[in-house]
Amino acid sequence: MDDDVTHTRPRGIKRLSLGALSGLLAGYAAIAVAELVSAAVRPESGPIVAVGGAAIDRTPPAVKDWAIRQFGTNDKLVLQLGILAVLSLLALTLGILATRWRLIGSLGVLAFGAAGALAATGRPDSTGVTDAPPSAAGGVAGAALLYWLVGRLGRPAGTSAAVSEPSDWDRRGFILAATAAAAASTGAGLVGRALNGSQGQNAVASRKDVVIPSPASEATPTPRGAALRIGGISPYVTPNADFYRVDTALVVPKVDATTWKLRIHGKGLDRELTLSFADLLKMPLIERTITLTCVSNEVGGPYAGNARWVGVRLADLLERCGVRPPSKGGPADQLVARSVDGMTIGSPVEDVMDGRDAMLAVGMNGQPLPFEHGFPVRMLVPGLYGYVSACKWIRDIELTTFDAYDPYWVKRDWARRAPIKTQSRIDTPKPFARPKAGTVMVAGVAWAQHRGIDKVEVRVDDGPWQEARLAAEDTRDTWRQWSYEWEATKGSHTLTVRATDRTGTTQTAERTPTIPDGASGRHSVVVTVD
Repeated sequence: MDDDVTHTRPRGIKRLSLGALSGLLAGYAAIAVAELVSAAVRPESGPIVAVGGAAIDRTPPAVKDWAIRQFGTNDKLVLQLGILAVLSLLALTLGILATRWRLIGSLGVLAFGAAGALAATGRPDSTGVTDAPPSAAGGVAGAALLYWLVGRLGRPAGTSAAVSEPSDWDRRGFILAATAAAAASTGAGLVGRALNGSQGQNAVASRKDVVIPSPASEATPTPRGAALRIGGISPYVTPNADFYRVDTALVVPKVDATTWKLRIHGKGLDRELTLSFADLLKMPLIERTITLTCVSNEVGGPYAGNARWVGVRLADLLERCGVRPPSKGGPADQLVARSVDGMTIGSPVEDVMDGRDAMLAVGMNGQPLPFEHGFPVRMLVPGLYGYVSACKWIRDIELTTFDAYDPYWVKRDWARRAPIKTQSRIDTPKPFARPKAGTVMVAGVAWAQHRGIDKVEVRVDDGPWQEARLAAEDTRDTWRQWSYEWEATKGSHTLTVRATDRTGTTQTAERTPTIPDGASGRHSVVVTVD
């Protein structure tokens, strides 16, 4: 008898293994078809992005904070890989289940497609029911494929002959069917990915065409001595490629600058305003060097960066609309910025209009904003943590009140108001370094945006605090580098740093977590001197 054709149904482990393979192929087909259909809707409507976004929205703040600490800027990749792993396990389970209850297993795949559709329509940036088809279509395709493949395995042992399933199976036919399904799924996925990628080409082209005009108000030249030449210290200006990125977007929005619009509306306006990107570039631009800090930054953490920004002063735009701050009788005390990905960020109107260089930025370190950092336009307010000031991919500004509306992070137990805390960091030597005895350069950065740094001190073990040498100050909105020459002696030592800002407030020793309004404490490193 030909080995490729048998009339003995697969049994036991073999049948379960083939069922598991069928489940995996069904799950793969579901994702691939969803990717293809999402190209006709929008990339963010795909099931991985939709489910991942829903997971981020529903994850407790402490867990998000842990993920950022553990995985850094790879947290989104880890999440997506985790989702794929969970979906694979579910697909395996449903495939095995289908070998006994074929219809139930297939309905399980369909149910997960429905769950993906619900997740897509429930996201803050959802366009409504139009986001449902990709996951729904994927679920239907996966369910149909599982039902078909398991059907080719024949009736499970012990089932009634009345069941309208074949009692035998064609090994060669199953292999061919599985191979064809895998090939078709791969083709659908590749076409979908290519189409989704092409949707961002207009945005990429629009960024290449951007020429940022010379600012009407240029930044003051960086003072001589602001950037110390010390190995291991953070550069005074953080390159764009190295600037931290912390947000909830699993897919970086690619926004076409030629079609971008910004609407300013809400309480206390004499008139609403709608602006195009070209409108912004025609306005007087300011150039400022400003340090940004993420509220998720642990003591001594990496989520702070200094860059030179170009943009339109936000207070000028608000005044053009007739907005007054609360101190001058304005009815709105909160400015809610909305991103194209549905993020909402609330800033105090008083802070935005108190004379600081709050802006809608269009340029970063001499270039149009990178997509990862908000192209075409992002908001930033010196002195406030990013989650209450630094809306990327901004599309809407609403003037309202803190009592009337809670933005995204406030709904998740973060503070409504979050001025940046005075902090300092040791960049060199690194933790557990083994420097040689003698003079060891200890150096790092300190920041207290919109207040400025007046003093940095270093302590060795439990000894007295020794004043470090401060680099020249650029502005009170930027960090300052510092250095201390330590005469190191052999043995294990703990180095600790603290900063004092211009108000006379010294960085507290009390350790607090990042939630709800930023971490506090003093950074220290342990080294062993040889």
